[in-house]
Amino acid sequence: MRLLYINPNSTEAMTESLVSVARGAVPWVEVLGWTNPDGPPAIQGAEDGERAVAGLLALLPKARAAEVDAIVIACFDDTGLEQLRAAAHCPVIGIGQAAMTVAALHGGRFGIVTTLDVSVPVIAANVAAYGHRPACAGVLASGVPVLEVEAGGADVEARLLDTIAAATAAGAGPIILGCAGMSRLRAGLAAQSGAVLVDGVLASAHLACALASSGDDPATIATVAE
Repeated sequence: MRLLYINPNSTEAMTESLVSVARGAVPWVEVLGWTNPDGPPAIQGAEDGERAVAGLLALLPKARAAEVDAIVIACFDDTGLEQLRAAAHCPVIGIGQAAMTVAALHGGRFGIVTTLDVSVPVIAANVAAYGHRPACAGVLASGVPVLEVEAGGADVEARLLDTIAAATAAGAGPIILGCAGMSRLRAGLAAQSGAVLVDGVLASAHLACALASSGDDPATIATVAE
């Protein structure tokens, strides 16, 4: 099985970081990671997302040639999800969609911790579109820009921990990390916060495998798992 993670922004370091997390989640699968050369350096709000879509669509012929079994949009905004899903040769999911699906399966209400205020309306619209509005306790902005999240550091983690605590206080059980750059921070944040943290890169790796293999016979699925 071959999964393709496409980073809608043009920052190669983010692609490398999130693909490393995905490969660790499903080591029996080949995971490719591509960066959108025509995207902005970070996706922060609807305008950035709109700028990225043409570049994402332009990568689909290459994805078909690579014979990938599923495509994952590696931005929590699920940038261009419907457009890519309509045009791709294989299943397409977003890390935001995957994270919300897994968080909902925990039961109760979930919270989402994201980057900047400008990202909140996009994510809130996706929550509603995916049917999760009753289960969502809120979308909270940490005030940390995407590229600062990717850089990490003690101050970044402290601000994310404060926002995780605020989500818990708002009634959230599981808390979703609402940025691909938070993926590599999940273990440390979980240890410090004691919260159940759901990461879309990890969630999408497993769900993309399930989706890609849904038409296979049991023997094929068993072989892939080995």
